[in-house]
Amino acid sequence: MSTPNSTVPDKAGPAEKANPTDAIEPHILAKLDPDFVKYWVEVVSKNPPAAQSIDQIRAHPEKFRNAIAVDTTGWERVTDHAVTSEDGAEIPVRAYYPDPAVHGDGPYAVHLNFHGGGFVLGDLMSEAQLCLSMRDGAGVVVIDVNYRHCPETVWGKCVQDGWAVLCWARESATTLNLNPASVSIGGVSAGAHISLILQHLARDAGIPLKLCMATVPPAAEGFFYKFYTESPFPSFHEFYRSPILPWARIQWFGKLSMPPDKHEELQAMWPDWWFSPLKARNWTGLCDTYIRTAECDLLRDEGEAYGMKLVAGGNKVTFKRYLGAPHTFMHLPCMRKKHVFDEDSISALQAAHGLS
Repeated sequence: MSTPNSTVPDKAGPAEKANPTDAIEPHILAKLDPDFVKYWVEVVSKNPPAAQSIDQIRAHPEKFRNAIAVDTTGWERVTDHAVTSEDGAEIPVRAYYPDPAVHGDGPYAVHLNFHGGGFVLGDLMSEAQLCLSMRDGAGVVVIDVNYRHCPETVWGKCVQDGWAVLCWARESATTLNLNPASVSIGGVSAGAHISLILQHLARDAGIPLKLCMATVPPAAEGFFYKFYTESPFPSFHEFYRSPILPWARIQWFGKLSMPPDKHEELQAMWPDWWFSPLKARNWTGLCDTYIRTAECDLLRDEGEAYGMKLVAGGNKVTFKRYLGAPHTFMHLPCMRKKHVFDEDSISALQAAHGLS
């Protein structure tokens, strides 16, 4: 993030404090939601984020959690499991079950959630509030997936982990009290990217999905850029200095998940469309999709371009762009649009799974 300007003395009088919003470029400030601007002035500008290393974050994750993080360990109707990925690694997942007094005894529809964090950050606390909201509002089981992160694990394993959990949820449906014919997937940012890949893999494997709910989806291909100007998308240029997820932050994630000296090795390991789902070869027969983007996000246009590819392939797509919102607005309870986002998630899951 940018930091507010320092105090500058006036020639005619004592020093005056600069306006905290001076740190945001005028063309971006003019579009930002007033709720976010208030948060920037009252919170971020007074406690600007310090430079952080991955070692610091791993050593003290509690210091870097977002505002909606909740430790739901041991909560009622919350169960933990370990799913074996393709290479034998154990992937932690947390299942959130609806209240049977409200939503019946099951078997329940199930939604798999993949958290955001640039393929580097996040855990089973990061989006617990989102999982609780979807569970209680829609009456579905929500399975939160803590796929493996970079740099400790090579990029691409996260997709294999997600696939393993999707297969496990269907194969273990009886034990887990799930309806294997009513499965949806989704996520925020990096989690959305994983969901888009799984959407294609599920179609290819003959696994029916009720919905893919992808929010602010990126293309990991952006980690290969040397300069932001390499992106073909206008929003990437317009918001490369956004106060949330600027180009500098993209570079930070990229160096950890796709180091420049590993680019060729990674590209040899995985299909090219895994890095950019826009390069997928087959756009027919994909499940219904809900694409949600943030207006003041450099990733906005590529997410919407993915949705238009789906439309051209004859698939059903719902779009929503949250005006004035930065990339991670759904993590900011101070924003009214965050609460609208929660309501939209519930409505989308109810409609997809045929729930009242």
